[in-house]
Amino acid sequence: MTTPERLLLAVRIILPLAVGAMVLGIWEFLVWYYRIPKFVLPPPSMIWRSLIDDFGTLAPSLWLTLVITMEAFALAVIGGVALAVLFSQSRILELALFPYAVILQVTPVVAIAPLVIIWVGLDQVNEALLILAWLVAFFPILSNTTIGLRSADHNLHNLFQLYGASRWQVLTQLQLPSALPYLLSGMKISGGLALIGAVVAEFVAGSGSATGLAWRIVESGNRLNIPRMFAALLLLSALGIIIFMVLTALQHLLLRRWHESAMRREN
Repeated sequence: MTTPERLLLAVRIILPLAVGAMVLGIWEFLVWYYRIPKFVLPPPSMIWRSLIDDFGTLAPSLWLTLVITMEAFALAVIGGVALAVLFSQSRILELALFPYAVILQVTPVVAIAPLVIIWVGLDQVNEALLILAWLVAFFPILSNTTIGLRSADHNLHNLFQLYGASRWQVLTQLQLPSALPYLLSGMKISGGLALIGAVVAEFVAGSGSATGLAWRIVESGNRLNIPRMFAALLLLSALGIIIFMVLTALQHLLLRRWHESAMRREN
């Protein structure tokens, strides 16, 4: 790594941290100066203390939210890729089923959450949350992978056919590699949506039987424990950032040697 690149990397790390520290400092000062009650807006120092003091309560909730998010994300990737492969092999199947995938995507999860909870059972709220989070995360994988599979170079496709390649060979050696950047881009979107879906679904469930971070936020609000509410929000934001960073690193790792979007340019 050259010196200009090191400087650019340092600026990209230090500048956001500096801005964040400045915002937190101004926040702390304004709360102290205007004597804002903690049940309206707690200062960052109080939120940090609450995070440390209540971590024993928040950690299991964080783990439950993470498990539901990861399970929904994995199901979305497996189901979305499998259905996209079927669509790439059968235009009739795509025309028949893709509109229903669009319907699932545009239907607000808060509208169907009560039905899903009733159908699954009030004693199995976690399974209902998993289904709802999966519904939110599924479409970006399906849509992006379908586009990627159909974006394979047509000249290469004709060359494969000229040499008598089977449909399986065309799929595995041409279409899937071509669709990989699209799939990874969809995964970055889907990872965040899976977390959002899990949180929104738990807000709608509202029974307290699924004690994820969303329920801790509701519980803290009902008890006017606003510092703990902010601490739970902080953990949710950190979880979303970590998911995005992991998927970004995976995208770079898989594409850096051959795809233009990840290769380092000399100029």
